[in-house]
Amino acid sequence: MAAGSGREEAAAAAGALYQLHLVKAATARAFVPRELRLVEAFGYTLGGMFLARYDDSPAGKFDELVVIAGIVWNPPTSCAWAARVLVNSAEACRHGRKEVGLPSHVATFSQTEADALRNKPLVKSNSFLSLLGMRSTVSNQGNDREIEISETKGSCTRHLCNISVPLTVSTGSHKHKWMGPAIRMSLPSFSGQIEDHPDLLKYSCQVECRVRPVRPAKIWRPRITEPQECPDGKISSKGSEVLAEPDAQKHTVMVLLSKPILALEFNSLEMHVDAPKIVIPHSKKKEVRYSST
Repeated sequence: MAAGSGREEAAAAAGALYQLHLVKAATARAFVPRELRLVEAFGYTLGGMFLARYDDSPAGKFDELVVIAGIVWNPPTSCAWAARVLVNSAEACRHGRKEVGLPSHVATFSQTEADALRNKPLVKSNSFLSLLGMRSTVSNQGNDREIEISETKGSCTRHLCNISVPLTVSTGSHKHKWMGPAIRMSLPSFSGQIEDHPDLLKYSCQVECRVRPVRPAKIWRPRITEPQECPDGKISSKGSEVLAEPDAQKHTVMVLLSKPILALEFNSLEMHVDAPKIVIPHSKKKEVRYSST
């Protein structure tokens, strides 16, 4: 899906978790380019995360965590801005950067050993939903399933966070579980302003799925007892100050640790992504009061 090529791409996932957070505006501005105005009220914007496993996509099967820094104005509406995209596939990372202009990074998605033993499934279920603890999986103890996410680059691994996802318990066949109403929606987003795509891009995801509210996932970052020896690379955004890689990860965690206000479980997800187009922000015509931190 090359920018401006006019092509559309499709992806499918059995299940996903979309969680909205109240993110401090100061935290979000570390990622949002200067020429874009942040949608905020009382010092907060609306960010969050999207956690999914794609069964079918142009990049094959992969897990994905999209960290949403906040919402920016795009009159007469608004668009989301992704702070960081983590995927456990080098091809998905390449595709996200080269074709969509996303700040994609390779990462590992795994359960902690203790949690894997404590929450061993008693019934077989979809692999991703078993990992997340959704659908008809019944565990021996506990109501959550933990996922440990670590970013990798070459031989370097840096732990990012742990996510404890609610375990949906079903007493019967999953075919009788209420999965919510079927909906269609469009999710417009900005991307680009990375090394692979220096221009500001805009694209839209057309989503079809069944959706229902669930208990928000718990996110935390355990104390790291051993130093992580990783070279400090840099990420940059055109029109905004450069963030050193550790600082970018720190701000990413701050977004994830912000207060959740709504969590939605997506089932039978079908997503069509429009080809991104180069845009000129309307905010360039106005006085810009915000700058990166």
